[in-house]
Amino acid sequence: MAKKGKAKNTLNKAKHAKLMDRKKNKLKKEAALRKERLKSIIKKSQESKK
Repeated sequence: MAKKGKAKNTLNKAKHAKLMDRKKNKLKKEAALRKERLKSIIKKSQESKK
C-alpha cells in the first residue's frame, strides 16, 4: 500500500539543490573574477614592457 500524505524528502531535496546551486554559482563567479583580474595584470605588465 502506498503512503498517504506528502512525499518524504521533497522539501529537503529542494532545499539542498537550491543551496548547492548557490554554491556552484558562487564558485563560478569567483573563478571568473579571478580570471579577469589575472588578465588585467598580464595586460598591464605587457604594456609596461613596451
